[in-house]
Amino acid sequence: MTGRTRRLASGRGNGVRLDVVTAIVGLTGGIASGKSSVASILRAEGVVIVDADEVAREVVAKGSPGLSAVVEAFGPHILGPGGELDRKALGARVFADAEARRQLEAITHPRIFARSMEKLGAVAASGAPYGMYDAALLVENGSHRMMQALVVVAAPRALQRARIVARDGLTEAEADARIDAQLPLEQKIAVADHVIWNDADLGTLRARTLDVHRRLTEQFA
Repeated sequence: MTGRTRRLASGRGNGVRLDVVTAIVGLTGGIASGKSSVASILRAEGVVIVDADEVAREVVAKGSPGLSAVVEAFGPHILGPGGELDRKALGARVFADAEARRQLEAITHPRIFARSMEKLGAVAASGAPYGMYDAALLVENGSHRMMQALVVVAAPRALQRARIVARDGLTEAEADARIDAQLPLEQKIAVADHVIWNDADLGTLRARTLDVHRRLTEQFA
């Protein structure tokens, strides 16, 4: 890999440019598609993954400027008794109101992106064949264009709905609203380099994930 670099560059004009020796692969999928399970399998194989959900929690942590901005926009009722963000209360608001969701994204996305770039810079310097950026909205916000490859984890809508109901205790209508709040799965698949279908058992998912891992390793080694 001596002397060889890859360009990690934003397609959205924010000026981020990183010359890297490690490829950054995007990982995304629909809600309740099993993206977290795929990430866990890859971590066990030694893949370094930057999780946008973890970064999102960091940027709205108690006492952070991000949380202050969210409270200013949505009011103090979205706080828990200890002053932390009440994610369920905020989620109920933004999933029912597209304009509120856009307002929240305008507050959080720039902060998530900036912090993620810091973490990806560390991954990029590791010298591994590839690192991964795990984010639900990679395609929606155009960030997939700055990745060297994109992996989409997919599941049939009925299975997504059933998982959301079982996991979050929501009604089927509420589950459908969360699915519909995201870009249709077909549009994510259309720009994917690899698609991992999570429509069987965990053993099958692991085998499919390891096959993609092998191909990515061969591609970027």
